[in-house]
Amino acid sequence: MAYTSSLHLPKHLLLPNPRRTRHRPSSSVSFVPAAKASGVNGHAPEKQQPPQPNGKPRINGVNGHKGVNGVNGNKGVNGHVNGHADRIHLSVSTGGGGGQDGSGLRVAFQGAPGAYSEFAAKTALPGCDTVPCRAFADALAAVERGGADRAILPVESTMEGTALRNYDLLLRHDLVVAQEINLFVHYCLLAMPGVRAAEVRRVISHPMALAHCGRALARLGVDREPVEDTAGAVEMLRSNRMLDTAAIASPRAADLYGLDVLAHGLQDESWNVTRFLLLSRPHEAPVALPAYADAKTSMVVAHRGGSMAVLLKVLSAFSSRNINLTKLEVINNEGDGGGPDAAGAGAGARPPVMILDTSARGAPTLRAFPHVLYVDCAGAASDPRVREAIQEIEKFAVFVRVLGCYAADSTIYDLQ
Repeated sequence: MAYTSSLHLPKHLLLPNPRRTRHRPSSSVSFVPAAKASGVNGHAPEKQQPPQPNGKPRINGVNGHKGVNGVNGNKGVNGHVNGHADRIHLSVSTGGGGGQDGSGLRVAFQGAPGAYSEFAAKTALPGCDTVPCRAFADALAAVERGGADRAILPVESTMEGTALRNYDLLLRHDLVVAQEINLFVHYCLLAMPGVRAAEVRRVISHPMALAHCGRALARLGVDREPVEDTAGAVEMLRSNRMLDTAAIASPRAADLYGLDVLAHGLQDESWNVTRFLLLSRPHEAPVALPAYADAKTSMVVAHRGGSMAVLLKVLSAFSSRNINLTKLEVINNEGDGGGPDAAGAGAGARPPVMILDTSARGAPTLRAFPHVLYVDCAGAASDPRVREAIQEIEKFAVFVRVLGCYAADSTIYDLQ
């Protein structure tokens, strides 16, 4: 059985821009005429801001700007497609050092150009070059073999928790967390220019996007067809010139591919935030945090039995030192008994988590654990209190691996 905590969102968000406007939460879908689709074909985008959990003022855009296709005054991820280019090209830099804005860094992401992961990468590192990959594992492999300097992974969301299981994928690789970013996910219904909502018979998108917009799609009475990712759906729509089909993707993807926005705010829940992690090779992680930033340390604690006792001991190690936890997720496969044959658990049991032991002598070794705790704590791994807490946990846990120490960023960035 797996117990999963929800994404922690601080009550008071760190806002990069003090200007605020009010937003009235609404679960209704906002349809716009095809000729006035906001943000497409030269029309000004509709000012639509997501609410905070307590209904208070808006979330800021990237560095006070309006997000990707507007980051630092640029028009887009790598130029602006305005309804006449059928292919999107993203340049790949050969540089590896990277400036403060990520210039010279190559960031691998899963999906096609225009994917939410790419926008998250460009929000975190506006000057980076993005490298599209077919699968999340391919993005991690690109970093390991030197084809990219960073990989970006969505790891949890307010609607799905950790359903993507990308934490488990991270544990199989010798990479570390270098940065985090929280992105407000705003779903739109996109179609070829001139197509009206009444003409749409089918909607394509990533399975999770289709699930997030289930109620709105039911009201529309359309067929649903899952594809690999949201931007891939847009790319398919554009390349095949589908006139009876719409895609669910971001408003920036509409701008990038020159499509019309038929509906805004398609998601069932108005508050939809995804947390992304940027990963790097261990020797290329930032050596120092910005002076203004608070530190965060991520780690995994593995054990083979007595999960509740281990959980209480972990909590005690941090609470006795007044260290706050920003994430705690417990994976507890009770079906296998925690024995050495955990990998052979029955069909109804959750498979063990595979963790790459980078501290093993010789080559790193994959080890299987049925009971795992994912922990994010406030403070740097080099902080004496955090270091003492980790050392205490190592005395009773079978295995502990620090996944990274990086600047904590509780800002919620909005592509609108």
